[in-house]
Amino acid sequence: MPPKTETRFFCQNCGNDYPRWYGQCPSCGTWNSLVEEKITKNKTQITNNINIKPQLISEIDYKKEERVSSGLLELDRVLGGGIVPGAVILVGGDPGIGKSTLMLQAANSFKGSILYVSGEESAKQVRMRAERLGALSKTLSFLPETDLFAIEKAADELKPKLLIIDSIQTMFREDIAAAPGSVSQVRECAAYLTRLAKTSHLPIFIVGHVTKEGNIAGPRILEHIVDTVLYFEGEEHKQYRILRAEKNRFGSLSEIGIFEMKEEGLVAVGNPSKVFLAERSSGQSGSAVSAVIEGTRPLLLEIQALVSPTKMAVPRRATVGVDYNRAAMTIAVLERRLNLRLSSEDIYINVAGGVKAPEPALDLPMAVAIASCYKNKPIDPDCVIVGEVGLGGEVRAVNQIEARISEAEKLGFTKMILPKGNLEQVKKAKIKVIPVFYVAEALKASVE
Repeated sequence: MPPKTETRFFCQNCGNDYPRWYGQCPSCGTWNSLVEEKITKNKTQITNNINIKPQLISEIDYKKEERVSSGLLELDRVLGGGIVPGAVILVGGDPGIGKSTLMLQAANSFKGSILYVSGEESAKQVRMRAERLGALSKTLSFLPETDLFAIEKAADELKPKLLIIDSIQTMFREDIAAAPGSVSQVRECAAYLTRLAKTSHLPIFIVGHVTKEGNIAGPRILEHIVDTVLYFEGEEHKQYRILRAEKNRFGSLSEIGIFEMKEEGLVAVGNPSKVFLAERSSGQSGSAVSAVIEGTRPLLLEIQALVSPTKMAVPRRATVGVDYNRAAMTIAVLERRLNLRLSSEDIYINVAGGVKAPEPALDLPMAVAIASCYKNKPIDPDCVIVGEVGLGGEVRAVNQIEARISEAEKLGFTKMILPKGNLEQVKKAKIKVIPVFYVAEALKASVE
């Protein structure tokens, strides 16, 4: 008797299934997220690790294992210091951004046996790219396969130290009737790989595609199943790529890795501050340099502001790279406390280089950049500005001020405007330190 087929509707956001279609998912409230799939009911079930029994936590055999390096410094930085044994790491990004290149280079640099599984490219295609990248490692094994059980069998025979799946949308389980890439296949394949990683202590990298909305394709539950979610970002027509963590059970979320895409592959950027400030034009109003902290790394970024008169009843406010609400608050402080007439001006704020930096230390350089463009007076090009702005127009202290000063000194800046509350933390500084307590003081000290 053939197995019974049933039609179910799966939510692409939360992964829940329903017997009929709804315009809005009853579980998560997302509109138009339900897709139809045919499910075959089989009585046979696949069970793994049936010999595992409960243990007292004090009797669990544990050795303080150090993280395993991927061989790529920037990738290790984002992961929190290296790869944790048994971790499942999801790497997402736009098509063509360099996800497969990153994985192949990491596999080549990794010390130990690696099984690289691809459901999108043939063996000859991967060999062609490996030749170009110089990634012909003798410990790297390649398997062009999409059947998850065949991949598990190959992993049992090879016993690799690292498994790479490229990509999760091409994998399928033969006991699930849905097509590869469907909600049920992506969810169950990810859950199966996670169980494999936890029971065998095998770290697994999973590559995932990104939708036009910028989210990893498949159910949102996919990101909850894995341990770490990395996003590989960058503009199509620029050579720089940024790797950031959206979820990390074993490390910080504020670390970023910066790569440059070259003909020979991805190259780590040793001095990102210099890269982000390389195209800064001197003598231009509305441009301020600030020092931010991304995890443990200080970065110097250019904050750009454009103030333009508008004939519309409601002026436009647009931000890229900074928090919109903090920008709106800063504009209100400038209007109320410094009497700048910004209610009839369109204001655009941008962090050059495509970096997202939503920390409060950008408030003061953002305020100075807006005032500079409004008055059409350039900011001192040798000045770095940091500080949080309160609603009273006061400048509040920020964290890790010495690291920010040190980064400014490395790039040759001669002075730094910082909150007066941070002055006690500054022990030694080669550059001139200007403490301020109000936004007006910062404007007077920085605008020529």
